[in-house]
Amino acid sequence: MEVSAATASERSASIGAYLDELAQQRRLSPHTVDNYRRDLHSLCRLIGELPGSGSGGPSDTRSDLAFDAIQTHHIRRFVAQLHTHGLGGRSLGRTLSAWRGFYRWLGQQGSATHNPVDSVRPPKSPKALPRTLSPDEASRLLETGDESPLAIRDQAMFELFYSSGLRLAELAALDLSCLEDLLAGEVRVLGKRSKLRIVPVGRKAREAVAAWVSQRPRLASSDEAALFVGQRGQRLGVRMIQLRLARRGLAQGLPARVHPHMLRHSFASHVLQSSGDLRAVQEMLGHASIASTQVYTHLDFQHLAAVYDKAHPRAKRKDDPA
Repeated sequence: MEVSAATASERSASIGAYLDELAQQRRLSPHTVDNYRRDLHSLCRLIGELPGSGSGGPSDTRSDLAFDAIQTHHIRRFVAQLHTHGLGGRSLGRTLSAWRGFYRWLGQQGSATHNPVDSVRPPKSPKALPRTLSPDEASRLLETGDESPLAIRDQAMFELFYSSGLRLAELAALDLSCLEDLLAGEVRVLGKRSKLRIVPVGRKAREAVAAWVSQRPRLASSDEAALFVGQRGQRLGVRMIQLRLARRGLAQGLPARVHPHMLRHSFASHVLQSSGDLRAVQEMLGHASIASTQVYTHLDFQHLAAVYDKAHPRAKRKDDPA
């Protein structure tokens, strides 16, 4: 059987074309495209480390193999190697997903006759529950007496995170053009895969945003469209938002490092505990699959157990009123 060959530059060119399509046509976020790039270059490295068919011994590697020459047993070998080097099940699942999508694209381009990743699954790993703040901790985080413009801006951002369950990138991308809708009680955001959704905004968040808007002209450049700006008058970056939130958590004496996704998790958990409406929480979070939302049903088992003990006929104690 003839083995397909390719140079490293040819493989890199294929990866580059695929990543361009993800960014330009499918409009995936830069962060997601970077993850794909890292995973695909990892695939190239692993291909280059495959033993060759020459007589050079272990050091004789097959850096000339084309993607189409890779078989399922190679992919399983790669997964085992990455697992040995410390990658867990979730990381390997993401890596395999990136490889699988790339091979699917190669097939559409006529550059691959099969998809060696299709039947490969990552090893299972314990599912870690997301960390959340309790309602009391969330209230403590959002209580501040600082009236400086930066503190007022931070208050508006953090209230929006907790009120509406926004992702970090979604909040950073908000423009002044959303202000009218936001103050009326809803915010439109462009989520993953450019999916537009409308999320309610609570009273506290609306008040905090209104307070920030009154201070914004003191910092913002005249032509800046961003809702949230930094000291230089330009759009506030995601890293600075993370740092400001972590600093607020420390100042308020919270036990864990607070990050934007923790507020998103807290929003989902608290709304679900109060309403029990999993589908509504799914819509507000922008999850494509309800399986992603179901993780929040496991966060307050003691609360659920208490409800069960009180409600189920077979769980009630004899001295409980009927």
